[in-house]
Amino acid sequence: MVTFEKTIFMEVLENDKLELVQDFIAKAMDYPTYRKLVSELAKRGKSTGPDQSEAMINYTKLSDRRMVRWEKTFKISEEIQKKLATLEKDLTFLVLTESWCGDAAASMPILQKIAESSAKIDLKVVLMDAFLTNGARSIPKVIVLDNSNQEIVGEWGPRPSLATKMVEDYKKEHGKLTDEFKQELQLWYNKSKGQNILEDILQLLALE
Repeated sequence: MVTFEKTIFMEVLENDKLELVQDFIAKAMDYPTYRKLVSELAKRGKSTGPDQSEAMINYTKLSDRRMVRWEKTFKISEEIQKKLATLEKDLTFLVLTESWCGDAAASMPILQKIAESSAKIDLKVVLMDAFLTNGARSIPKVIVLDNSNQEIVGEWGPRPSLATKMVEDYKKEHGKLTDEFKQELQLWYNKSKGQNILEDILQLLALE
C-alpha cells in the first residue's frame, strides 16, 4: 500500500510534477491489487488513510459494494473498443484515490474497463487524498503519461464533466455540498451508467 505525505506532495508537485509522477508509477499497484485491498479493508472494518472513523469505514464498505456493481454492469461497446484499439501511444493512467471516496467508487471500474480495452493503456493506482483541484482536496485524479516521451499528456478528475457542473452549480447556490445532494449525485452516477466518464476519457485521448 503506497501513500504519500500531503504537504511534501503539493510542494514538489509544483516544482517537478513529471519526476514525481514517474516515482509514483514505479511504486504504484495495479487495479486487481487495489480492489483486493479495498475489499479486505471493508471486511476488516478499516479504511485507507489515517482517519479510521466509523464514517470513513462505512464509506469504504459502501465503495466496495458500488465497485462490485460497476464491475458487473458497465460494458464498453464494440464500436468504442475499436476506437480504443486505434491508440498508437503507450500510455500510463496514474490514478490517485482512496478507498472511502464515493466518486472513485463510480470511476475506478470504468477506468479499468477502458484500460482493459486497449493494449496501449496501463492503469496504476496510488493512495492519495490531497491532490488539489481548484484549491480543494479532490480525488480520484487521473494523470496520463506518454511512456515513450515521458511526458504528461492529460489529466482527468475528480468527477466526470456533467457531475462537475452539478457540484459547481450547487456550491454556488448553497455554499457547500449537503448529504442530500451527495445522494442525488450517486443517483446521477447510476443513471449515467458510466457513459459520461467514458466520453470524457475518449475526449482526453482525442478519440471522440
